[in-house]
Amino acid sequence: MSCVLEAQDLTRHYNVSRGLFKPTALVRALNGVSFSLQAGKTLAVVGESGCGKSTLARALTLIEEPSSGSLQIAGREVAGASNDLRKQLRRDVQMVFQNPYASLNPRQKIGDQLAEPLLINTGLDRGERRERVQAMMQQVGLRPEHYQRYPHMFSGGQRQRIALARAMMLQPKVLVADEPTSALDVSIQAQVLNLFMDLQEQFATGYVFISHNLAVVRHVADDVLVMYLGRPVEMGPAAALYDRPLHPYTRALLSATPAIHPDPDKPRVKISGELPNPLDPPSGCAFHKRCPHADERCRGERPELRLIDTRQVACHHVERIAG
Repeated sequence: MSCVLEAQDLTRHYNVSRGLFKPTALVRALNGVSFSLQAGKTLAVVGESGCGKSTLARALTLIEEPSSGSLQIAGREVAGASNDLRKQLRRDVQMVFQNPYASLNPRQKIGDQLAEPLLINTGLDRGERRERVQAMMQQVGLRPEHYQRYPHMFSGGQRQRIALARAMMLQPKVLVADEPTSALDVSIQAQVLNLFMDLQEQFATGYVFISHNLAVVRHVADDVLVMYLGRPVEMGPAAALYDRPLHPYTRALLSATPAIHPDPDKPRVKISGELPNPLDPPSGCAFHKRCPHADERCRGERPELRLIDTRQVACHHVERIAG
């Protein structure tokens, strides 16, 4: 399979005002993220709020320019790209947002909203656009009469189907989904997730799936990227990561995942405190103030990702912790 998305040492920094007569502070929302995504595969990005997941999504969808690093979409470099090339690249990367109602125009009929990407990016005439829209509506489980309806006339699950249909109208190479099921009822989440997977199988689209819900991630992901304060701490195949998490932060995240039938033999891993202030991040390992295994080396030296058991892990003591 071909590589549809590749990031190398991707960063996104912001200058933030701290008040009158005070110098601005630098927030490293993304601070060196590298990964690759193959066609038809799903990379899940997980971590607490504030770890940089949504900033990564904005960088991947060309909403924001990375501060440094390399980002390639289908082999074409984003940095320094001309306006014409950027327009082509935006066709190849689409996004599904968390709130399907907020991402739809309340004053525009569903059929017109689904046809808009085709109107802007293709030379299809009105009849051809309508035909493509109706075919996509059928694929996502919408009926023909829905074409003339407005967003407020649909349920949350139907709105997310519409949002997914709009994102897939141009058959993108990459789809970034930012918490696409968190606003839906639990009974509807599985239907929408199965629809995501069916469309991926049909179009061989690469997914970047951002979520807090690790149970959902286990259902959809091929690989998982765990982030903490703008940096990856563990990355690798989903099956191996769920079976034997290596980084202390990953172990704590998975331990906190609710389960219908919890394993009484599996010890609970707890971490105290909250995510550090990004305006004043800790020295050394960013996780050391919350990690029960931290020592002087962790406080003074930042660990880099290294290959351990088929995964990349950023921890000085992973061999001792994981046993």
